Amino acid sequence: MPQDPDIADGKADPSLAIDYDPLFSSVLGTGVSRRDMLKFAAFAGLGGLGAMMSSSAALAQQKEADGTKYIKPFDPVVKIGYIPITDAATLLVAHEMGFFKDEGLESEPPTLIRGWSPLVEAFSAQRFNLTHLLIPVPIYMRYNNNFPVKITAWNHTNGSAIVVSKKSEIKEPKDLGGKQFAVPYWYSIHNIISQRIMRDAGLTPVIRPQNAALAPNEVNLLVLNPPDMPPALAAGQIDGYCVAEPFNALGELRAGGEVLRFTGDVWRGHPCCVVCMHEDDAMDPDRAAWAQGVHNAIVKAQLHISANRKATAEMLSRDGKKYLPFPSEVVERAMMFYSPADYAQPPAIQHPEWQQSRINFQGWPFPSATEAVVSEMNTTLVGGETAFLEGLSPDFVAEDLVQYDYIKKALNANPGWKADLSVPQTGDPFVRKEVIEL
Repeated sequence: MPQDPDIADGKADPSLAIDYDPLFSSVLGTGVSRRDMLKFAAFAGLGGLGAMMSSSAALAQQKEADGTKYIKPFDPVVKIGYIPITDAATLLVAHEMGFFKDEGLESEPPTLIRGWSPLVEAFSAQRFNLTHLLIPVPIYMRYNNNFPVKITAWNHTNGSAIVVSKKSEIKEPKDLGGKQFAVPYWYSIHNIISQRIMRDAGLTPVIRPQNAALAPNEVNLLVLNPPDMPPALAAGQIDGYCVAEPFNALGELRAGGEVLRFTGDVWRGHPCCVVCMHEDDAMDPDRAAWAQGVHNAIVKAQLHISANRKATAEMLSRDGKKYLPFPSEVVERAMMFYSPADYAQPPAIQHPEWQQSRINFQGWPFPSATEAVVSEMNTTLVGGETAFLEGLSPDFVAEDLVQYDYIKKALNANPGWKADLSVPQTGDPFVRKEVIEL
């Protein structure tokens, strides 16, 4: 473990002194930093995910004192916080294309935040009432910190990859032995899938200072915010990373990287970022019409993206509406470039018969996937708490953590969602068996 435990929560590691190439300045600029988020009263002087304990305890005490079930103030204005990744596209498009407005809802311009910790903190402080989070994060929030969060839909499926430096001469997973490897967050699908691939190749993931000696079969893991990954790869300070798009496309085009494996080619149609709301907003019957409108807009946005990928990429990019600080060629690649012929060496796509895309957009939160994530978290090394997983039933989490009503109603009203090939094409479209093949 790092000597400073905050490094495990995304704090800069002093042994990773990245000299940023000007080539990347456009993706490291605007947004809300962790320092900015710590200015919120609920988190001043606390920092980190542990701050949620205080916020959750305060809510519980207020509920008990008031004798009420729902006490979070209701704000009908949709307020979105997001990380600059294509995972956020559904929420961004729902705002930009006026789909919230079509549902009679007002939405503020979404706020860009550079890292997962500050986004979690801001959501916990009620700065936002709608956000996307890596699917393991709300599991951690609800069952480690007793924070009242609900998953209400999926933002997308797939959309991530393992990128390695060409200079590191990594052509297959076993070549990661003795290397430095970054993930965006300990509680992430990226950490889960990367470690499965490593273990299958006979490697042992470890968490050590970067100057520590590694055995040939060990891979050292560290947390980096997504915008920090391509510069670190280009500078030779890490050998590979797993993250959401478009940082993989950026790594290919600007950082001397190549895709070792697409995560959607390992876990077919896997969840990554999910739509999250505060429990009161998701469960209070008086807010049901509002919540339903939110999810109607989300489904319309997903269908729009699927039918208009190139136009959506242009709109999201810095050449369009500037939601993502990347040129359109990077965002287009992230959303559209996925051919086995283009990824033959290394063989990044080994299951072309799955007919997946680099990123897909559909909103149904399959219970089977939530259950699989909980099970996988029990075998994934993290630089954080894991005791909360002991005795935590995957079936219970799938039932307790997820609110299915609004998204199911919205999908039933828009049957085009069934065309997405992460959805079973025969039988009940709301039930599937998870396919994970290395």
